[in-house]
Amino acid sequence: MALLLPPTPVPSLAAYVDGGGGEGLATALELTPEEVIDEVRESRLRGRGGAGFLTGTKWASVREGARESDSTAYLVCNGAEGEPGTAKDRALVAANPFQLIEGICIALHGIGAVEAVIGVKAHDEHQVTRLCNAVDEATAAGWEGADRIIVVTGPDEYLYGEESAMLEVIEHKLPMPRILPPYMQGLHATMDQPNPTAVNNVETLSHVAHVFREGAAAWRQVGTETAAGTMIFTVSGDCTRPGLYELPLGTSLRELLVDHAGAEDIGFVISGVSNTVITPRLLDLPMDFDSFAEAGTGLGSGGFVVYGSHRDVVQVTERLAEFLAVESCGQCNACQLGTATMADALKRIDAGDGTTGDLAEIRATLSTVTNSRRCYLPVGAQLTIGSMMEEFGEAFRSRLGVPGDPEVAVDVPKIVLLEDGVVRYDPDYHRKRRDWSYPTTEPGDPDGAAEPESPR
Repeated sequence: MALLLPPTPVPSLAAYVDGGGGEGLATALELTPEEVIDEVRESRLRGRGGAGFLTGTKWASVREGARESDSTAYLVCNGAEGEPGTAKDRALVAANPFQLIEGICIALHGIGAVEAVIGVKAHDEHQVTRLCNAVDEATAAGWEGADRIIVVTGPDEYLYGEESAMLEVIEHKLPMPRILPPYMQGLHATMDQPNPTAVNNVETLSHVAHVFREGAAAWRQVGTETAAGTMIFTVSGDCTRPGLYELPLGTSLRELLVDHAGAEDIGFVISGVSNTVITPRLLDLPMDFDSFAEAGTGLGSGGFVVYGSHRDVVQVTERLAEFLAVESCGQCNACQLGTATMADALKRIDAGDGTTGDLAEIRATLSTVTNSRRCYLPVGAQLTIGSMMEEFGEAFRSRLGVPGDPEVAVDVPKIVLLEDGVVRYDPDYHRKRRDWSYPTTEPGDPDGAAEPESPR
């Protein structure tokens, strides 16, 4: 089944319209904003960016918040995909940006937002070009709301994808998470004007176009009672057919990883760095938000990285911990110091220099790393590292004083290419430092240039 991902890229708005594109927007514009939100609620569409929150409920709260505060509502489309193991949103934009623009126009009408901003990473020039061209075509065609969509580019930092940090970037600041969420403190907010802002990701808003083209009742026939529709899943790691798979929510994890992606001899799986590790005993879980939550893990944004039983769980955990330590913004001491403490201890263990004291230090830090947090990053550290140590405690103990085998080591699964069954992780990420800078040369190069200034 492929609802969102066409077999070949849609080249133009005209081609999209020839295939039925624009029908959803036409339907929505015949409805009042309240009726638009009711239709989204009836569809039971849930956010595809990680939390699985009901989209209609989010839209209604922003619309009502703007009315009650007599302020301006905004819409932000989060396209700053940075979760390890995920690469669906950039593929969606490359394949068909027009359904996204249509979904945004519908959302603008329903929420009553004055403007929509699409936040994407500056380095993905193809994605930026496709989006800008799609906005221009829709505006020229007279699509209502298209002339109020702007594309904003930002940095490659992980936290750019955190919804309140994205607002900071749109306002020309660093990607630093705020204390208040966007529905309480939105874009260009002041003390008197909170400007509630709805933040939805690329896949969620792309689905909106199809909800209105088909009608909510028909659209929700795919999926489960509480999680309707399809979802695009990214699979990488130790499998023979890595790629993007659009499947109905409720499909089993085993069907995705084994039947579709060709995984064998699975040791463990991660769904990004914001959830607990997934072990083989959970492979028959249906892939929906509630089933994963009840099992003590999370569906996340649908990105799964498979690690075969030959992989070194300590080395994998050390790499993920270092990723979180590097990407911590430093605003919260417990997070900045805690993620660094755990990553350093894991580094010693992986090098063969670890002690029981290092294990104890990690366990102690897990209980404090989330103190006074502004965002979910330290929770992700707590869940990822804590679950690895809980599930594979003996593997960590057996590595004390024993260095890891470099032959089975893997990089952080930060995907920079996923095309035609080929996956490439960022080859330079290991050089990124905890102040978000990169050295100008590899360590030990005697001809190295001056150290670059930290972006922070």
